[in-house]
Amino acid sequence: MNFNDRVSIDLADNGVAQVRFTRGDKMNALDPAQFGAIIDAGNALREMAGLRVVVLSGEGRAFCAGLDLSNFTAAPDPDRKPITERTYGNANMWQEVAMTWRKCPVPVIAAVHGVCFGGGLQIASGADIRVVHPETRMAVMEMKWGLVPDMGGYALWRGLVRDDVLRELTYTNREFSGADALGLGFATMVEDDPLARATAIAETIANKNPDAIRGAKRLFKVMQEEGEDAILMAESVEQGDIIRTPNQVEAVMAEMQKRAPKFG
Repeated sequence: MNFNDRVSIDLADNGVAQVRFTRGDKMNALDPAQFGAIIDAGNALREMAGLRVVVLSGEGRAFCAGLDLSNFTAAPDPDRKPITERTYGNANMWQEVAMTWRKCPVPVIAAVHGVCFGGGLQIASGADIRVVHPETRMAVMEMKWGLVPDMGGYALWRGLVRDDVLRELTYTNREFSGADALGLGFATMVEDDPLARATAIAETIANKNPDAIRGAKRLFKVMQEEGEDAILMAESVEQGDIIRTPNQVEAVMAEMQKRAPKFG
């Protein structure tokens, strides 16, 4: 499945979808066509039968180098809606390319290499898990161009990056490495082959009860956004919907019989 020659999706039989940014000659920089392709791919994943996990990566020398600089010289589109208009639920177009991964019903694992600047960093931050090459070049880049991060970063970095650290990196647009990102909170883990590690994690997740995995992701959203009472009730609702269902019983039986599960 291909979206405007900018994003591809390959779904394996085990439910792991490899989603790749395919504008490698431009370091997967974000121009209008790239924005549209990412959003279209995100929408397609939400409706994809058999999907269990997403691995998100970029072809070529970069995961995503951020905003394509040609955006700064292009004439304004008179038909473009103001950025304050919510055109994708609670987000605008620029925010949706990062938030779509949080809206995806299954876990998303970003495999990050090369360059991950600005909007690219915000897209990676939308993933549930980030596996980063130690030499990846990373930055909250927007201040370099006199802008503020506005592609979901402030919502996504809550709980990941310490407040004062995030302020320093935002105000200075200081570049840091993938190895640094682990301590800063932008990376979940650092690996020399991030795509291989991300795929291995995805294959482990794909072998779990898919109903429970989707329920767990919904609970993480509640945990981020709601208070204690709502979280406790959401846990009970999700568990009530899962317990003693065929897939949950199969998870127990497969574990007891020491065999691979066969989920419906």
